[in-house]
Amino acid sequence: MNPEKVVFGFFIVLALTLNFGFYVGEFNNPAHHNGYELFAVVIVNLVATILKFGDRTQMGAVLLATSLVAVLQLLAATIVWGAAEYVTETGLTPDVMASVVSLAGGAMLANVISVVLLVIETVMLRR
Repeated sequence: MNPEKVVFGFFIVLALTLNFGFYVGEFNNPAHHNGYELFAVVIVNLVATILKFGDRTQMGAVLLATSLVAVLQLLAATIVWGAAEYVTETGLTPDVMASVVSLAGGAMLANVISVVLLVIETVMLRR
């Protein structure tokens, strides 16, 4: 068993599961989406992205691309949340929360693609 592959797979799957946990709930209800969970999703996705930089294969390039998309979507969600809360002082209205959750949903789709590609790559490995 390769410890590097275990850590790599762990962070990819953790990124997806944390993202799913943030995404689940009423779409526009701020009480159903925790800010600390969004922060954890961003951090874990950043770690997963950093781990993907070492792979020089075509599959590694696609995995990196999906990870960069997820990080971009999550940073946009964080900026929307922060701007609504601290810059415009409108607070987390249902419209703002819907935007944050939809951006997190896009990141979750990118994470799903990463996990599917990881599974495909693992199945294709020959001993």
